[in-house]
Amino acid sequence: MTVLGLAALLSGCGGGTGPAAAAQPAPSAPAGTTGWWKPSVDNSWQWQLRGTINTSYAVDVYDIDLFDAPDATLAALKAKGRRVVCYFSAGGSEDWRSDFGQFLPADMGNPLKGWPGERWLDTRSANVRRIMLARLDLAAKRGCDGVEPDNVEGYSNNPGFPLDAASQIDFNRFLADAAHARGLAVALKNDSVQLDALGAAFDFAVNEQCHEFNECGAYAGFIAAGKPVLNAEYASSYALNTAGARDALCQSARAARMHTLVLPLQLDDSLRFSCD
Repeated sequence: MTVLGLAALLSGCGGGTGPAAAAQPAPSAPAGTTGWWKPSVDNSWQWQLRGTINTSYAVDVYDIDLFDAPDATLAALKAKGRRVVCYFSAGGSEDWRSDFGQFLPADMGNPLKGWPGERWLDTRSANVRRIMLARLDLAAKRGCDGVEPDNVEGYSNNPGFPLDAASQIDFNRFLADAAHARGLAVALKNDSVQLDALGAAFDFAVNEQCHEFNECGAYAGFIAAGKPVLNAEYASSYALNTAGARDALCQSARAARMHTLVLPLQLDDSLRFSCD
């Protein structure tokens, strides 16, 4: 996730370089898998990864944690007609996850700056890819409509491995193909530099802080193709609407047909403003 130092109002939210295995192709679609949910450019959303999920928002899409969200929450959202996107870290290990012990020491590199307990992964590793396939299997088993694989721009973040743009594109396409093979829609999380190369493989985008950093224009092609761009902003000036900052933000988001939320970095529903 993008890291930004924020005021107390918006307090925080989620090596070895052994020989890497050759890239693995994603498995073919299982029998009976003929397609997946195609999000609409007009879909509204809510994003909550921590705390008891507030299921009361009248939105089209909920983005929640793959591991932590209870079955009852998924059932409640489905009963209300919501589409459910399940979040997991694809490019970083998290030492509190139930499958953390499956990562090899050689799979884990430098810490993710600002995120205790997280380390970048060698996304070329056959073992890392096997774990990610198992997470996608879990998403399908749990009834998720789509997935949000996070930390898919490790090559540009000093991961501790000789990753580059080409290896990142390969890994991200691997995730997209494997998600589709399981009947899951898939989001491209950030990685805005590679949008042109990856746009066709992904069904929608989840972005953090493109308004704050003046990067939203990169998503024009996604929107023109009818793919939604779900954006979150964390700056305290937006939360407080300092000098009309949030008003201007929302005007810009609506003009671009982006679905922008102002949220706390911890994504716990303690604060929410929607520009929709």
